[in-house]
Amino acid sequence: MNIPRLVVAAPSSGAGKTTVATGLIAALAARGLAVSPHKVGPDYIDPGYHGLAAGRPGRNLDAFMCGPERIAPLFLHGAAGADVAVVEGVMGLYDGASGRGELASTAHVAKLLRAPVVLVVDASSQSRSVAALVHGFASWDPEVRLAGVILNRVASDRHEQLLREALEEGSGVPVLGSVRRSAAVATPSRHLGLIPAVERSAEALRAVADMGELVAASVDLDAVLALARTAPPLDAEPWDPAAEMAELVAAGFPVAGAPRAGAPQAGAPQAGAPRIAVAGGAAFSFSYAENTELLTAAGAEVVPFDPLHADGLPEGTAGLVIGGGFPELYVRELSANGQLRSAIAAFAASGGPVAAECAGLLYLGRELDGLPMCGVLDTSARMTERLTLGYREAVALHDSPLAPTGTRVRGHEFHRTVCEPGAGERAAWGWRLPTGPRTEGFAAGNVHASYLHLHWAGSPQLAASFAAAAAAHRAN
Repeated sequence: MNIPRLVVAAPSSGAGKTTVATGLIAALAARGLAVSPHKVGPDYIDPGYHGLAAGRPGRNLDAFMCGPERIAPLFLHGAAGADVAVVEGVMGLYDGASGRGELASTAHVAKLLRAPVVLVVDASSQSRSVAALVHGFASWDPEVRLAGVILNRVASDRHEQLLREALEEGSGVPVLGSVRRSAAVATPSRHLGLIPAVERSAEALRAVADMGELVAASVDLDAVLALARTAPPLDAEPWDPAAEMAELVAAGFPVAGAPRAGAPQAGAPQAGAPRIAVAGGAAFSFSYAENTELLTAAGAEVVPFDPLHADGLPEGTAGLVIGGGFPELYVRELSANGQLRSAIAAFAASGGPVAAECAGLLYLGRELDGLPMCGVLDTSARMTERLTLGYREAVALHDSPLAPTGTRVRGHEFHRTVCEPGAGERAAWGWRLPTGPRTEGFAAGNVHASYLHLHWAGSPQLAASFAAAAAAHRAN
């Protein structure tokens, strides 16, 4: 299988690669092409904008959490049926997991995908120096094919001329476009980055349309497509959640139902499938599409609901997943919905399996910033000024519906809140930081709650374990 593809990278964060990547996706989609959007790394927010631009889910390619061997299969799974794929990088081109060389960097993923790289350069406050910068990035790793440059935040026609002359003379990398400074495409930010697209609705759609129009007017889209088509075939098979479940069944791992062949997101659920409610909406917008695909492949029926508006859990709920997001911004609305908070507390008290990450952890505690939450966990949370950020290698310290004791996973933390206490008597995870060992989260009864974000494609047994726990609860 060969999908035309390219990677949009930058020398550093803040160069405008999200604007350019989203604009490219929107501009190519406006031509009638089926565009598959992807994001290197764990970020949840950029894929939301990509998804608006493409009309299909934005998907993550994280070599740390999922393993390098799964990057090409996950890409092929997400890009099935697409005419072209655009992969937005993370941080600077060669920035990866701290202390681990190139692992999980944009360059690493570009090599795994055998994809040409387009470098987005913030050209403000420079002219001839741009050639030295591009030459350095192009020559640093011969296995990375830096095949084009898009100049961003160009001030004027004269500025563009100077930049193009320097690059023609000194870098040998073609210029594919020159994007002028524009306030129209600015996306508002806050303490964890861009405001998620799901929160902005009409504004986000307008911003994405503006990005598409700006890129279409500023970038040679024919040259971009020609470059994407130079990517060679990948020697890999598309990732298949049903195949993952079949392997676990063959190994004797308990699964809720027989793995379902084909695309798990399509078609009706199996008869008797345990119903797993998955929180969504503006307060809980952080999720990876593969997580729910794995739950479905494991025999569950996945039902989304919005805690900001639902007055109870979906009828017949046998399992509850509450992912990440921004509950601190909706704390009053979440607290005011006492009917749902009570329903969640009753579900957990009945032994119903619950898996919560970050925002979900805060929601399950006694209170958040002084306002009552669900009271499932004996912890309280508050906002702080300190950002906790980084990849983690963790081991499950106690049995839970998500992970038996000893399960090893790779995940990431990303938050500005703190829970007091930060771990229960039965902690969810243990890991080691430069400052020493740490226990974190709660494995209380049938509840697993933690700050750790996980991409279940890297540990598909998590979905199988949770779906089996939901099936067992449904049977009781």
